[in-house]
Amino acid sequence: MKFLKSWFSLFVLSQLIFIPSQVIAGGKLIGTSGGTQIEGSGGGGLVPWATLSGYGTRDEKSVTTFFSAVSVDDFRMTSYGASYTYHDRIEVSFAHQSFKSGDKKTDLSQDIIGLKVRLFGDLVYTPWPQVALGAQFKNANNTDDNQFLGAKNNQGVDYYFAATKAWLDGPFHRSFVLNTTLRYSKANQLGLRGFGGDKQSSYKSLLEASAGVFITRYWMLGVEYRQKPDLLRAAKEDDWKDIFVTFFPNKTAALSFAFVDLGRIDGKEKQSGAYLSLQLTY
Repeated sequence: MKFLKSWFSLFVLSQLIFIPSQVIAGGKLIGTSGGTQIEGSGGGGLVPWATLSGYGTRDEKSVTTFFSAVSVDDFRMTSYGASYTYHDRIEVSFAHQSFKSGDKKTDLSQDIIGLKVRLFGDLVYTPWPQVALGAQFKNANNTDDNQFLGAKNNQGVDYYFAATKAWLDGPFHRSFVLNTTLRYSKANQLGLRGFGGDKQSSYKSLLEASAGVFITRYWMLGVEYRQKPDLLRAAKEDDWKDIFVTFFPNKTAALSFAFVDLGRIDGKEKQSGAYLSLQLTY
């Protein structure tokens, strides 16, 4: 029932799509802000990009809010939050995640504060990619369960380095985006299951990637891949993958739908299903 209420909340938010575009910071091309990933940072659904949330240029500021929901075979997760981008240089974000099993035996949550700094480059206008350095400060709220499984800490920090490049005249004369992210993490299932484990307690270097093509000016089709650390013997985790479609009706809103393959989660295999996310930018 609570998950259905979350989807209803997404429907209500979707009614805000038709806010006039004049009220937002809009110095960039439509679609170049990307979406908001499930940890609150600007990027795809699973992977943070070097892009900063919003359409603000070096003379503008912007605020972005988002709501995402994931439904796979045995689990449901919702994530919501907001981010603030200052002069296309610094992004600060907050996200809250709630994760539940269908049988109500698992009830996890965590809070995430993100910081991202654009180092150099531009997504479109430089021959080299836009490059950013980011950190996500995470606090898991279910301390007893995580320690029982072997997690070493309930707080942790993910660090990542992302490079993103868009070509306006890419394959088949379509706009094309490619992103590569290197993450340094010891988070179990994003941090919902704590940090570090009985298999390894130190950080691991992880590869993440995204690719997308604009099939029209307003519709983007793409894929994502995210490597996972797999540090707990009692709760093996697999790499995550998705195929997504994002609709940019204007510079205020972005609506994403994806088919996700999350592999094993908490001992249950073949967790696949749907992902839906709404982003609003001002």
